[in-house]
Amino acid sequence: METRSPRFLDLADPAFDVTGPDVIDAREESWWARTSYGYAVLRHAEVTALLKDRRFRQGNAQWPAQNGITSGLFSDWWHKVLLSLEGQDHLRLRRLLNPAFKQSAITPMVPGFTALAHELVDGFSERGSVELVKEFAEPYSSRILCRLVGLPESEWVQVAHWADDLGKCFGVRIKEDLPRIEAALEGLYGYCDEVVRDRTAHPRDDLVSDLVRNQQEGRLSREELSVALVFLVFAGMETTRNQITLALRTLLAHPDQWRLLAERPELGRNAVEEVMRVNPTVTWITREALADVDLGDGLVLKEGDVVQVLSHSAGTDPRSHPDPSFDITVEHPMHMGFGGGVHHCLGHWVARMDMAVALPVLAARMPDARPDGLGEWLPMSGNTGAIRYPIAFTPTPRLG
Repeated sequence: METRSPRFLDLADPAFDVTGPDVIDAREESWWARTSYGYAVLRHAEVTALLKDRRFRQGNAQWPAQNGITSGLFSDWWHKVLLSLEGQDHLRLRRLLNPAFKQSAITPMVPGFTALAHELVDGFSERGSVELVKEFAEPYSSRILCRLVGLPESEWVQVAHWADDLGKCFGVRIKEDLPRIEAALEGLYGYCDEVVRDRTAHPRDDLVSDLVRNQQEGRLSREELSVALVFLVFAGMETTRNQITLALRTLLAHPDQWRLLAERPELGRNAVEEVMRVNPTVTWITREALADVDLGDGLVLKEGDVVQVLSHSAGTDPRSHPDPSFDITVEHPMHMGFGGGVHHCLGHWVARMDMAVALPVLAARMPDARPDGLGEWLPMSGNTGAIRYPIAFTPTPRLG
């Protein structure tokens, strides 16, 4: 029996690294730890059990208050988004959104993903250098999001700017970033309201028109429509953009895997899963106890206590992964990058498919790619990813 007192992990410190030795050492000592945001579960088996445990619900609703934000535009919006809803409201909204995000709805878009990836690489291939965020990851994820939702693709730059600022709400610097977050919310609310007015007057074959129709038929309120659209626009862009940058960082640290991906593009799907196992943009998943819960080994929770599932720690746990080293040819047990349970990521098929296209294209077009400096990165706690990531490679001809 483990008798040593579990460690304290300061997840709120922007300098803290959830993939670092402090977490790995804590995982070896115990399956749980104390943190600045409640408790943490560190091992794969216990994480899997917790995500299925009906004594817990999604704990994201507490996030603003945990950071000292108890009122205002962001706090009000946060408590209405899909991530924070539970029960029948969550189920109703998810059912309305689900059809647009099914695998069968995304598969026909894959040829367009491939063409877009090559178009973007053509923009820098002859130069032999790229700033990955601004020249590939951001336009790629933003333009796909516009196509999926039904927004004008020509407006992706402004949409991406708002989504980038709003995405800071998932970071551990949320309090200092609040003015930018709320300004982005105001911009996105106004933009989405204009789109809704347009689709009300001129319906099309797109997700916005479908949601407007559901609102007109009484399946969701006008406020729910606005909240959902703002959330879809920012969440659909921000996480994929960040995950692509983390994927390149991981793959370029394993040049043999990068070359293999260029030679065998069919490994794209498994490459996505491997990257999200060892380097996920969502570094933790939150759960809240619905009642007093004794999880054993000294972890006794009160109703309302929050537990963080640490994605990297669980994904690299040697107890569930006999060889946890990075290998795109191996299928490991399920990672936590898309969450779990009833709150499993709505857009996981989009993310899986668009990244499975992008990574092999980049590997084939930049076979000797290498980081051109360290770049600039968000903290490795909270949602993470690159702010700026320059890459150098031998120039290659345009395909277009």
